[in-house]
Amino acid sequence: MDSVDAKTRSLIMARVGQRNTDVELSLRTELHKLGLRYKLHDRKLPGTPDLVFPRFSAVVFVNGCFWHFHGCHRSSVPKSRQEFWREKFQANLLRDEKNIHRLMESGWRVLTVWECALKGKTASPVRTIARRTKAWLLSKARTGIIQGGDSSQVR
Repeated sequence: MDSVDAKTRSLIMARVGQRNTDVELSLRTELHKLGLRYKLHDRKLPGTPDLVFPRFSAVVFVNGCFWHFHGCHRSSVPKSRQEFWREKFQANLLRDEKNIHRLMESGWRVLTVWECALKGKTASPVRTIARRTKAWLLSKARTGIIQGGDSSQVR
């Protein structure tokens, strides 16, 4: 059972930001300090990536663990309306997968940086994540994942 009424919950959820989140802003600041320049939220690209690096033919998504149902400690199904949330998360996962596929078909490389890498008990210093992002940009890897707990993948 929710602790607030449906109208209040709707207002709360409507205020959840999609862009310029605290983790995204902190990563952007560090990447800029490292001399990297980027475009923000290019709506012409599938999925509207958070950061676009045309020079590297690369995009970076800074994903919230809850909304994109990462599977870490920061992502869990709420106790109320569980079926709704499962469907919502499944739709989000399918949309993300489709957008990454479309980007790669268009010649873009895709890195996903998860919120848990930058915030909470499994986080690394933002400077470390920015350096790893730069290293990925300079690599030839087509995809990559940076997540909390140092279990990152580059492919």
